[in-house]
Amino acid sequence: KKSEQELKDEEMELFTKYYMEWKGGKNSDNTSYANIPRFYYRLPAEDEVLLQKLREESRAVFLQRKSRELLDNEELQNLWFLLDKHQTSPMIGEEAMINYENFLKVGEKAGPKCKQFFTAKIFAKLLHNDPYGRISIMQFFNYVMRKG
Repeated sequence: KKSEQELKDEEMELFTKYYMEWKGGKNSDNTSYANIPRFYYRLPAEDEVLLQKLREESRAVFLQRKSRELLDNEELQNLWFLLDKHQTSPMIGEEAMINYENFLKVGEKAGPKCKQFFTAKIFAKLLHNDPYGRISIMQFFNYVMRKG
């Protein structure tokens, strides 16, 4: 008759055996785990001066890159001018509207920084029950200012 510890050891051994068979064994050909990128890096301690400096510098470079992607005042004025120039009549009260065809024309003329905002998805997101299938120029411009 086996002792309780021997039964537990045997159970664990069988569990490990069946688990490894189910998983594919210890020497599995599944190398996808080795390809998963590391997504968490601990923050450097206060005494790790070099790592602290590296973190600060990489953050500064990241913020500079992001700020270069933002539209400056002149580019925003140019975008507003183009949107106003290509508005589609009739106006709804005081609200200027633009259809998809003119929206795409403005997108071509607005420059590379603005290109990300002139997509069908964004147009559809801003489309609200207009009988002519247009969006509000003001709503689009506010969207660009918030997102850009």
